[in-house]
Amino acid sequence: EVTISWNDGHTSSYGFSFLRRVCPCAECAGGHENMGKLPDVEAYDLPDEETPATRLEKVEAVGSYALTITWEDGHHFGIYNWQFLRTICPCAECRMKQVGYG
Repeated sequence: EVTISWNDGHTSSYGFSFLRRVCPCAECAGGHENMGKLPDVEAYDLPDEETPATRLEKVEAVGSYALTITWEDGHHFGIYNWQFLRTICPCAECRMKQVGYG
């Protein structure tokens, strides 16, 4: 998993399968018009998979605003900006806020 400690003291942990399911690139999001949208609720509850599509090969900084991930299957088009990552935090507290209960 990828763990990020935010400046406000919150910590987010993202499983590799989850990060691949919510890849923000146009191809994975279903077109440019869908880029940046919150993932479907189901994306949080699907089981982790161990495949080349869910194994990280490399993580790189994109300037000071994002990360890009190269997956073992060669996919490398998603740019996971910090705002997107914080918004999709999979912890219970953040998920409640995402669905409007927090």
